[in-house]
Formats: sequence, structure tokens, C-alpha cells
Amino acid sequence: MAGFVQLFLGANDGLLSTTNIVIGIAAAQPDRNIIVLAALAGMIAGAMSMAAGKYVSVGSREDTEKTDLMRKKRELEEIPEIELKELAKIYQKSGIS
Repeated sequence: MAGFVQLFLGANDGLLSTTNIVIGIAAAQPDRNIIVLAALAGMIAGAMSMAAGKYVSVGSREDTEKTDLMRKKRELEEIPEIELKELAKIYQKSGIS
């Protein structure tokens, strides 16, 4: 459900941004070709902005995951008994004795 809400809000934001560009340009310059060009430029700029944001987000998450894996690997090498107890607790919480 949360994914749908994000999709809806993102689409709504994109539509409103492009609509505002079109309204602003139409008020200043009523030539149809200029209005269409401004709408296309706004849509392309919005798409590029969303792509760049997603790229940064995914890269950041990947860095976090790599850091967590390196930390766990180090902990397994340095303190395996504590990690074993931690793993046992995880299994016990899920109902495995």
C-alpha cells in the first residue's frame, strides 16, 4: 500500500509541476509551439531529476549494505561466540528451539 501511495504522490507531483510550467508559459506567451516545448522540457527535466534521485538512493543503500556485511564478517571473525548467541536468539524468536 505504501508503494502505491508513493507512486500516486510522485505522479501527482510530476503532473502538477508540468501543469504549472504550462500555465506560466501560456500566460506569458500564448504561442502553442512554445507551450508544447515548455511542457516537453518540463517533463524531461522531471524524469531526469527522478532518475538521478533514484540512482543516488540506490547507490547509498548499496553502500550501507556493503558496510553492514563487512561489519558482520568482522564480528564473525573476532567474536564468533557472541554472533552464535545472537543467531540463536533470532531463531528462537521465530519459534525454533
